[in-house]
Amino acid sequence: MKEIVMAVDIGSVNITCLIAEVVDGIPKIIGSGFSKSQGIRKGFISYIEQAAHSLKSAVEDAKQMAGVDVNKAIVSVSGVYAKSRNSSGVVTVTSGEIGINEIRRTIQAALHNATIPAEYEVIHVLPYQFIVDDQDCDDPNGMSGERLKTNVHIVTLQKTALENLKKVVKYAGIEIENIVLSSYASSIAVLSEDEKELGVVCIDIGGSTCDVMMYIGRSMCYDEVLKVGSSNITSDIAVVFNTPLNVAEDLKVRYGKLINLKDHDDNTTLQIPVVGGQEKPQVITFGDLSEVIYYRLAETFDFLHRMVENNELRPQIGAGIVFTGGLMKLHGIEEFVEAFFRECLTRIALPREIEGMPEELRDPSYATAIGLVLYGSGGFTNYEFIPERKQLKVKKSKLFQGGEELLETQETPKSDFSGVFEDDLKKETEEKENAFVRAMKKFGNLF
Repeated sequence: MKEIVMAVDIGSVNITCLIAEVVDGIPKIIGSGFSKSQGIRKGFISYIEQAAHSLKSAVEDAKQMAGVDVNKAIVSVSGVYAKSRNSSGVVTVTSGEIGINEIRRTIQAALHNATIPAEYEVIHVLPYQFIVDDQDCDDPNGMSGERLKTNVHIVTLQKTALENLKKVVKYAGIEIENIVLSSYASSIAVLSEDEKELGVVCIDIGGSTCDVMMYIGRSMCYDEVLKVGSSNITSDIAVVFNTPLNVAEDLKVRYGKLINLKDHDDNTTLQIPVVGGQEKPQVITFGDLSEVIYYRLAETFDFLHRMVENNELRPQIGAGIVFTGGLMKLHGIEEFVEAFFRECLTRIALPREIEGMPEELRDPSYATAIGLVLYGSGGFTNYEFIPERKQLKVKKSKLFQGGEELLETQETPKSDFSGVFEDDLKKETEEKENAFVRAMKKFGNLF
């Protein structure tokens, strides 16, 4: 069976559109389009018309390259809009054998038991742990038992933000097939099944955000966003050296690297323009540039380190931490990551290879876009409930031949959505005061 999948990643820096031909769950990229993000600031849509224009440009380029007319897309959404929490549901298995119906019922019960704020809408319900008669299992389908408990991770989006996203996509002439949290898509592109099973942290550092997610039991069970990204480095360079933002970005990309601060003797000079167009350029050294980059990263990674180490799920993380995103291209970042997270294994990941993948997509910046294609090809977690459609997505298995199945479900029982999260997992990162002083104390002897 052949189908066409269009994936659209709406990032703070770039918008990427990929079109893939999928045969029996195996994707082949046949079209790609890219445009500079306009009307999007720090993950938020700030100007609908500009954002729609950028999106339309990327989509038209991809469609022209692919030679197909497709108007439905799987679209990413930034974690800055999201609030997430975990919940659980329990059902009695009257027949003595667990099937899809019992799995669906426990997921719906877990959603019913969760308190969702009225201003939020659920987009993902991801089961990450199944317990049959007090025994953990990977997949309860077909097992004998009397009682099934399911722990789920629920991702919700602000309704107003969701409506704005839908407007942008509609004005670009596209219909939304699925909305996928960008961090969830990135994890699909870079994590192995072994890592998911052992428990893993995935951190995607993009232009304006650091998306942190944790996997337990082959499914995402935690996500958090730190509203800092590579664009903050650009801003720091612009401010420190009083140079235009476009020059600062070029300096970061072309000359940015992490150096040993105990031996920062790289006095190679560089002339750069100053803000205001003064005729006389200023002179900086590569060492000065590297220090600016280092201090911003030291603060950012100190936050990330504490987010991981202080998390209650940390003892269950056996496969370490996987990093992806555009910042991972910075020279020297691998050694920097290892120094900050020396207590556990770390690796920097490129997105998984897909047939027909252009060379420019073999880059950590495109993990989300590739993940969206894989999601559309059936690469999601074993089960996923879509509340908007009242459907349960079931990953292809021996019991379900022919790819994913979308199973119609009964209407989710209504609950009181007027409350607030009891254990809000999306709290703002704690106060920045003295953050990078702590980082220097802890890690300064390594550099």
